[in-house]
Amino acid sequence: MYAIELTPEHPVDQLASFAAAAEDSGFDAVFASHHYNNRDQFMALTRMAARTDDLLLGPGIANPYETHPVTLASRVATLSELSDGRAVFGVGPGDKSTIRNLGFDHDDALRRTLEAFKVAQRLWDGERVDHDGTFRADDAGLNYEAGEIPVYVGAQGPHMTKMAAKHADGALYNGSHPKDLAWARERVDEMADDRVADAEFDLAAYASVSVAEDREAAREAARPPVAYVAAGSPPPVLDRHDIDRGTAAEIGDAISAGEFETAFGLVTDAMLDAFCIAGTPAEVRERTEALEEHADSVVYASPLGPDVESAIDLLGTVATDRRRE
Repeated sequence: MYAIELTPEHPVDQLASFAAAAEDSGFDAVFASHHYNNRDQFMALTRMAARTDDLLLGPGIANPYETHPVTLASRVATLSELSDGRAVFGVGPGDKSTIRNLGFDHDDALRRTLEAFKVAQRLWDGERVDHDGTFRADDAGLNYEAGEIPVYVGAQGPHMTKMAAKHADGALYNGSHPKDLAWARERVDEMADDRVADAEFDLAAYASVSVAEDREAAREAARPPVAYVAAGSPPPVLDRHDIDRGTAAEIGDAISAGEFETAFGLVTDAMLDAFCIAGTPAEVRERTEALEEHADSVVYASPLGPDVESAIDLLGTVATDRRRE
């Protein structure tokens, strides 16, 4: 699978146009990211569904904190209905920096994520659900049929990655560097004998990318998403790339305080290299090939490039070339 992530920092109609362009460029799926300070991801996905015919569509990711997991299950089921079965449920704990603004933390993140999609699957199967864990549901059910919807867990740390490998259809692994995907593949392989899901597992590199013919423009456009990735990366990931933990924490504090220019200015070249594929189409093609030594799928995530529409076209060419090789 080759896919892109669209960030609802753009107007919804424009996002729908981007999705249509992605379909024309040969992509298999589009994921819509979520931060409370952007436009609503499900409204955006609804408009995308109306403008496309074959693309898989889903949140990348939705977090089960600020929205009750039963409500989240219903939203995904509604997306599946209106898209004629093209919905994918991307679920995970979400971005620490923005979650903090809403009074949530990441306590019990693995349990919350697992319980959220397990309950969703029961609801989609038509069950009425009683649940008392990291959230509560009493005789909850959907008044319409949903059927099977693929579940992809947003993962980065070892425990979430292994949980996804055991229980989910796939993982949207937050990594842009071959080192990270090699590590993730090892965690997935460790769970091969414990897997309980029926479908073959899909390890997707959810890779921040910024592509342009102008290399420096591409790298400059990568600073905002890399700031979020660096701020949210667990210590082992930072250590893997020799990223200073203190600087990463400073970036997270600046984002939480709304001091975005400060946060983006703290991003180093080492962070850009570790947490983004930023450069020319040839460089992106080379890094994509390196990722695919370990990943089954590649999702090109934000910012895509200094010009999103142009980037979608360039990335579509990269994906097409990779399919032919």
